[in-house]
Amino acid sequence: MLLTPRLQILFLINATVLITHQIDAAYWHEWELFDLPGGNQLNLLLNLPIIALVLYAQGRVATNTKAAVFYYKLVAFLGFLTVAIHGAFFIAGNEAFMQPMSIALLIATSLFSFVQLLLLRIVARS
Repeated sequence: MLLTPRLQILFLINATVLITHQIDAAYWHEWELFDLPGGNQLNLLLNLPIIALVLYAQGRVATNTKAAVFYYKLVAFLGFLTVAIHGAFFIAGNEAFMQPMSIALLIATSLFSFVQLLLLRIVARS
């Protein structure tokens, strides 16, 4: 199955929101939320493969390779995972990521991830 241009654009938007969330995570010292022993240094090391994966996925989706649908779904999953993790932080009473743009990024990736999978299903049925 080939991804339509609309699906590819939606993927790019969600990937951009996820990477922007990682920038926001540095502001909030996310490594402290996870109690990482290496602090920011370990956090940066952990973000290298995550961001590389998102950028690699963008390449697969943009070139519409056979693996494009897998990577398309993977980034939607990463969006849901990000929202679930931060939802747990909110429920636990953590006050990080409470600025309007921080919340907007989390809501956006939740919506874009949902719409990504919904539209993929609709296109697959066509």
